[in-house]
Amino acid sequence: MTHPIRPVDDHDEPALLRDQFRQLLRYRALLAAGVVVGLLGGGFLALSGDDTYTASGEVQVRSATADPFATGASADKGINIGSERQTAVSDTVGDLAAGTLLKQGDDVTARKLLTGLQVTNPPNTLTLRFSYTGATPEQARSRAEALANAYLAHRKARTEESIDNMANGYRAQLEPLEEKRDLLEERAGVDGDDVSSARANIIVSISELSRKISELKALDTTPGYLNKKPVAPTEPAGAGLPLLLGLGAVVGLALGLLLSWVRLVFDPAVRSPRELVRSLGAPLLGTLPRERAAVGTLLAIGRSGSRLAEEYRAVAFRLAYDPSFAERRRLLVTAPRGDNAAAAAAAVNLAAAFAEMGRDVLLVEADLRTPSLARDLGPAAHEVRPPRWAAEEGDRSWPAGGRSNVDVPGSGAFALVAGATADNVPRALTSASVGRIVAEADRPGAVVIVLAPPVLSYADAVALVDRVEGVMIVCDPREVHRSDLERIREIIGASGGQVLGALLHPGRSRLRRADRRSTSARRHSGGGPQGPAVEEDAPEVTGDPSETMGLRSFTLPGARR
Repeated sequence: MTHPIRPVDDHDEPALLRDQFRQLLRYRALLAAGVVVGLLGGGFLALSGDDTYTASGEVQVRSATADPFATGASADKGINIGSERQTAVSDTVGDLAAGTLLKQGDDVTARKLLTGLQVTNPPNTLTLRFSYTGATPEQARSRAEALANAYLAHRKARTEESIDNMANGYRAQLEPLEEKRDLLEERAGVDGDDVSSARANIIVSISELSRKISELKALDTTPGYLNKKPVAPTEPAGAGLPLLLGLGAVVGLALGLLLSWVRLVFDPAVRSPRELVRSLGAPLLGTLPRERAAVGTLLAIGRSGSRLAEEYRAVAFRLAYDPSFAERRRLLVTAPRGDNAAAAAAAVNLAAAFAEMGRDVLLVEADLRTPSLARDLGPAAHEVRPPRWAAEEGDRSWPAGGRSNVDVPGSGAFALVAGATADNVPRALTSASVGRIVAEADRPGAVVIVLAPPVLSYADAVALVDRVEGVMIVCDPREVHRSDLERIREIIGASGGQVLGALLHPGRSRLRRADRRSTSARRHSGGGPQGPAVEEDAPEVTGDPSETMGLRSFTLPGARR
């Protein structure tokens, strides 16, 4: 029983985040470039900037009071600390401080002086912190102290000015009352009791005004205290080289992530297996591992300890139990475009895996433009007699002209119909001989695998879809585009076929491609070795059947014995 494939949940947020993070990590060069730029920027700021020094002093603000020790006296009565902060950075305070500094030999304008000042208020306090940043420690200390003292002097002068104004107002009210009192004293003997009563009332008013004037004169006008005098700093202010380098690395990493995200948005390539499945409309059959193997050897099955061989076996078993494949037992292996070497290796190893299962396998190389399987397999392939129908008809053209058996060490053998160059490729692919060969899959226990050129490069694969309905796409996820997969799905579907799935391969590095070209050139020139060259680290092939997967003979769904 075949279980249905669980659909991809587009709203699985943890999985989507993991996929996006993996996709961003694909652009390691951009991430590294961002970090390098951040480190260079942090180092430049640390080494190119002039050292600055910051000195701080704290002033406690208080109100003018008659008796600061009286019960219920409040120190913050009438103080708005926000307004006091604005006063501390005002031009008036700057002018006073500049005048004081000028006497000390520091000629600086009020506007320039205030640019290095920062006044802050610690929460829930009546304290103002004066911080000044200067070019030298002594300059920072002297200017911070001058600004704090100037603020206190300005606040004291403002308080005394308010007291004088209020006292002058009381005196202005007192003068007419004293004149009226003197006038009533002169008439005291004439008018009697009425004058005495009015005179007493005036004397009370005069006494009240005199008391208020006295209280104003007795107020403590101390504006505040310099609780913490500024001292010359011993180290430069600001972030040091290690901190700037750390901040630069963080900012650079953020920049690299941003660049990677922009690159990811405009990247037409498939960004994840989830997106490949969605674009192709078919499941992912497997992902081939990168493995150091024999140079120029296509067969991975038969090498002991090969992870690549095990992945091919897993793909073969998955196809064997797929109802769509088991019904017809025909498989068309092709690539989207470009190099067809990975598709050729997949076709050969799947044929070997099915042969290992005990199936009667026929591999047909339908690449008539650049046939290479017979050459790449080398001594493993040896010719056998053509089929009976070809011998009877005397047809020696492709595909009836020749057939080979390919021995798989420890796994059996499969038949190969190697490709051959043809003058008219479309006519050769649609000939009756091709139909007869493909029809061999109708025999019980038989499997036919057809290797076709890239489907988007030539129409050869499309010409075979009506006879070989099941298609497997072999591609490199870093090179195939989403639009290519969507187009392949439309082409195969319109031709009456079905995409059974995709097989991902890691691609070839430039060095391995160069080795492959040089090996092929030596083989063509005849100066190379007769057999395939083997690297020193390549696994040894012993041919022991116990080192491969145990042979299992089973009946494919739909097959007849």
